[in-house]
Amino acid sequence: MKKRNFAFIICLVSLVVVSCAHQKSTKDLKVEENSVLQNEDGTISLKLDKAVCYSDKVNPSNNTAEWNVVISKPGRFKVWISSATKDTTNLSYTNSVRITLLDDHLEGNPVCDKVVLNSGDVPYHYFRADSYMGSFYFSDPGEYNIQVISEKVLAKNSGFKSNTPTEKTMLMSVFLTPATR
Repeated sequence: MKKRNFAFIICLVSLVVVSCAHQKSTKDLKVEENSVLQNEDGTISLKLDKAVCYSDKVNPSNNTAEWNVVISKPGRFKVWISSATKDTTNLSYTNSVRITLLDDHLEGNPVCDKVVLNSGDVPYHYFRADSYMGSFYFSDPGEYNIQVISEKVLAKNSGFKSNTPTEKTMLMSVFLTPATR
């Protein structure tokens, strides 16, 4: 009986030691196929054409884009929306844009905070207008889901008129930059 208990305790201790010795790093995280990885400099770029999109035919202001994001360097991040626009003084968002991370929500009407000239991210005859939306805090490394809800989000196969160069403003991406002090 003592030998059996001793063997059980040895197995239990060795299991604990082995599991503690192999702590998961962010490199060991299971990354879904469509997950977006954080860049080496800490930035995260969420392009609309890489998102999973849902369109609401009745109320387009509920159109949603979602990304799974893998955070390897946690901290506070500034959240920006990047739009392609013909008029940098009026981005023409009919409704406010909502951005969600877990229980944190950012909501606002995008205004042009920065203009990026000659950006390769936008079609010819457009300017890239970046709009600051607020900030999110990631306390731990891991995989997170980020949602954007706006009438400017259109699913590729929704049957809607897609973002075309005839539109005045198009939502292009969301990007997060590490907040530094």
